[in-house]
Amino acid sequence: MNAEVIKKASAVYFSLLKEKVIDETSEHFQVYFEPEVRQTVLLLADESGTYIIEAPKRVHLVVQPTGSVFATNFTHMRDRHKQVETKKHFHLMSVVLMSFLASIDQNQAAKVRAKREGISYYSLERQVNDLIVNWETILKTNPDFGDKERIDMKDVVTTWKYMEVDRDDFGIKKGNKRTRIGLIASSMRLLETEGLLVILDRDDIPKAIPKQELYERIDYLYHDYDRYELMKKLVSQEEDTHAEDTQD
Repeated sequence: MNAEVIKKASAVYFSLLKEKVIDETSEHFQVYFEPEVRQTVLLLADESGTYIIEAPKRVHLVVQPTGSVFATNFTHMRDRHKQVETKKHFHLMSVVLMSFLASIDQNQAAKVRAKREGISYYSLERQVNDLIVNWETILKTNPDFGDKERIDMKDVVTTWKYMEVDRDDFGIKKGNKRTRIGLIASSMRLLETEGLLVILDRDDIPKAIPKQELYERIDYLYHDYDRYELMKKLVSQEEDTHAEDTQD
């Protein structure tokens, strides 16, 4: 392995660390696919607890959930994303994010519609609320519901139920992460800061529009995780009834 290869590979890898994704417009994209450079980048990724996703027009760098020098635990996530206040909010935001991912990770028609029109925060709030109501009903007859999935259902249900709804004046309250729409806005910003979606806020009707990068993460990464499929199935049960009502 000569010095020039190491120099190129390092430039590619540190660009990926900074940008998270490089596409065919990047000066590093073609360099990455030089065989020796690619092997060195893959080695760097493996040694640092990250790995590479190669999509047709993009290369992604993803942090492994465990054993990575770049792993993000709750405390680090809270430091980086100030909107994550407590573990209660973190768990509830995880439910919001999974509801969003489940709503866009369906058939091709749903994907095209989501990319073209986006998912409004208001429809996402309804989806999550219906899901929480359903979970609350299940908990009444099955208090251990959620234990298998390692989700504190009681905490999630209680936290969501007592959050202010704020559907009508989001424009005034959109900075308030203690409200339902505010929590959804914070959740969507987590994906926005990762370059995975675009947020439009026109006439106080905020929408999240998934980017192709997000679909590539889902296809090349999330579908390989049993946990993702388990969570998707869990949150999709109630969302199926709203599959045609995501654009309001």
